[in-house]
Amino acid sequence: MRTIAVVNTLLDAVKWDEHGLVCAVVQDRHTLRVLMVAWMNAQALRQTVTTGFAHYYSRSRQQQWMKGEQSGHMQKVYELRLDCDGDAVVLLVEQYGGIACHTGHASCFFRLYQNGNWQSVEPVIKAENEIYIRSAQEQTHDD
Repeated sequence: MRTIAVVNTLLDAVKWDEHGLVCAVVQDRHTLRVLMVAWMNAQALRQTVTTGFAHYYSRSRQQQWMKGEQSGHMQKVYELRLDCDGDAVVLLVEQYGGIACHTGHASCFFRLYQNGNWQSVEPVIKAENEIYIRSAQEQTHDD
């Protein structure tokens, strides 16, 4: 019962947006590099806290999902922070497989604005079609 009260205290501190979501910034726990930005609903945040692995909410699929459930690139959460306004969280994670982005990059932030253009400045670690074993119709680029 104590665990439920602790999780409810955590959830009550968050200022959820009009869709019941909060922005989640995900960083590598060793380098502090930003790996990705996603959305969490209360269920995803609760699952993250209770399992120790990152869960998010897919706006395109309208459902909660666990990072890596399709790709195997799970995120073990070591620290969770809430900003001063309560409307954004930061997760410090260990990224399994070294790939956080559905495109096969280490980070979703692999593009750099240079000389008037967005340029990909980091290599693809593994091709997207090798990461996901599901039909193109099912792919929503959330994982």
